[in-house]
Amino acid sequence: QLQLVESGGGLVQPGGSLRLSCVPSGFTSTYYAIAWVRQAPGNEREEVSCFSSSDGSTTYEDSVKGRFTISRDNAKNTVFLEMNSLKPEDTGVYYCKGGSVWGQGTQVTVSS
Repeated sequence: QLQLVESGGGLVQPGGSLRLSCVPSGFTSTYYAIAWVRQAPGNEREEVSCFSSSDGSTTYEDSVKGRFTISRDNAKNTVFLEMNSLKPEDTGVYYCKGGSVWGQGTQVTVSS
């Protein structure tokens, strides 16, 4: 069974940092475009960052450029999302998505 498991969310003050992890189960992340998608309360899901499966290039949603970094550790088959200079508007549930497979999400709350 194909699964994605996220971890690393939590409560952080504005300006703080978190690192999210996404571990695929049943497939290798390098063969899929892996994306981080967030859903803020009352909003639709939006993709914040993505790893291309074809050339390994990365993309970022405008509001997170310069603050978030997506990376992968192939040896651990893990994809990370490093989030710095967090803002209250970054609050939401963050999902890892690979192909048609979604993780269960991890809550990120930015609040003082």
